[in-house]
Amino acid sequence: MMWSRLQCIGCGKSWPLAEERYQCKECGDLLEVVYDLPVLSKQIDRSAWEKRRFGVWRYRELIPVGNNRTEITLGEGGTNLYECKRLGEELGLPHLYVKNEGENPTGSFKDRGMTVGVTRALEIGVRTVVCASTGNTSASLAAYTARAGLRCVVLIPTGKIAFGKLAQAMIHGALVVQVQGNFDEALNLVFQLCRRHKEAYLLNSVNPFRLEGQKTLAYEVWEQSMGTEPDVLVTPVGNAGNISAIWKGFSELNSLGFLEKLPRLFGVQAEGAAPIAESVKKGRKDIIMKDAPETIATAIRIGAPISWKKALRAIYGSNGGAEIVSDEEILTAQRLLARYEGLFVEPASASPIAALKKMLNAGMISRSDRIVCVATGHGLKDPDAVTHTYEPPLEIKAELSEIEKLLGVVEVPVR
Repeated sequence: MMWSRLQCIGCGKSWPLAEERYQCKECGDLLEVVYDLPVLSKQIDRSAWEKRRFGVWRYRELIPVGNNRTEITLGEGGTNLYECKRLGEELGLPHLYVKNEGENPTGSFKDRGMTVGVTRALEIGVRTVVCASTGNTSASLAAYTARAGLRCVVLIPTGKIAFGKLAQAMIHGALVVQVQGNFDEALNLVFQLCRRHKEAYLLNSVNPFRLEGQKTLAYEVWEQSMGTEPDVLVTPVGNAGNISAIWKGFSELNSLGFLEKLPRLFGVQAEGAAPIAESVKKGRKDIIMKDAPETIATAIRIGAPISWKKALRAIYGSNGGAEIVSDEEILTAQRLLARYEGLFVEPASASPIAALKKMLNAGMISRSDRIVCVATGHGLKDPDAVTHTYEPPLEIKAELSEIEKLLGVVEVPVR
C-alpha cells in the first residue's frame, strides 16, 4: 500500500509499512497506520463490500495486509448488534444496543486484531509469535497461530487468568508460561524477548497492525445502524487498544465521507484498575499507573495500559468521557444483561452496562441518546465469576411430588 505508512503518535515521524517496529525509534512513543484517505477513497468501491461476507475482511481496502491468498481467518467479525428494549426500559434508556463480540470464533473481540496481526506475521516470514495476556489475547492468538502453522508463546500472570481462557490457549498448542507478577510485568518481559530475538513477533495491542483489525468494529456498527448512527459508544478499557481502534475506525469513515456524525466514546474501568478513567475525570493529559491492579473483571485488570495516550486521544477527541464501576456493580450488570436480554457476557463486558446509570445521573449521556455498549467477551470465558457468587442448584429426589412441591414455594422471576 503506497498510500499508507507507520507514523508516531508523539513526534509524527513516519516509516514505510515494510519496516518492522512497534515503537518510534526517535521518541519511543506508539505507532499507528496512517492512510492517505483522499487517495484511498478512489480505490474503495462500497458496492464490492456488499458482495463480501460481513466481517473483518469485508473492508480489506482499509486493512494494510493480506490478499485473497494469505488472509489467516476463522470467520471473525460480523457480530450482532442487539437492540435491548427490555433492559433499556429497566435503565430508562429507550435506544440501547449491545454489540456482542462474544460471537467471534474464540469468544472475544481479540479475534478481529489477530486475523490481521497473524496475517502480517506470516507475510513478513516470522515463525514465532508472542504475547502477554490476561486471557482473551492468549486464547485468540493461539487459535490463529494454529491456523497459520506458527509457533505461539503466551506469558500470563501467575494465578490471575480465567480457566476458560487458559484452556483455549492450551488446546491450540501454545507454549503457556506463568510469570510471577501482574500483566504489566509479563508484557515488559515480552518486550525484552522481542528486542533480543528479532525472529519473535509481538502481538499485543502495541502492535499497530492488530488495531487495524479491531477498528472494523466501528465499520460494522456504522453499517448496522445506517441512518441511525449511535450518539454514544461505551466500551470496557484495559490495555486501551480497543477504544483507540474503534475511534480510529469511526474517524476514517468520517474522513472518507461515509459517516454523518462521530459518536462520543466513553471508556469504563473497574475500581481496582482505573488509571485512565481517574485521569479523564480530573481532565488530565497523563495517567498515574497502578502497581497492583485488582478486580473480578480479569480482562481489564491492567494497571499500566500501554495504549493510554491513544485512549485519551479517543476520549477527548470524541468529546466523550470515562466512568469507574465496582465489582459488585459489574456482577449486577452481568446478571441484568443475561436475564433481560439473554446475553451472557464475561464480567469486563458487563462494565459498560454497569456504568450507564452513573453516566445518566451525571449528565454524561441523555435518555434520548442512541447508545451502543460493546460486550467484549462471552460469559463462558470466566464461568467462575458466576458459580462462585450464586447458590448451587437445588437437589431433590427423583419424584414428581418433589418438583411439584418446589414449584409451589420457589418463586422463579419473570422479567
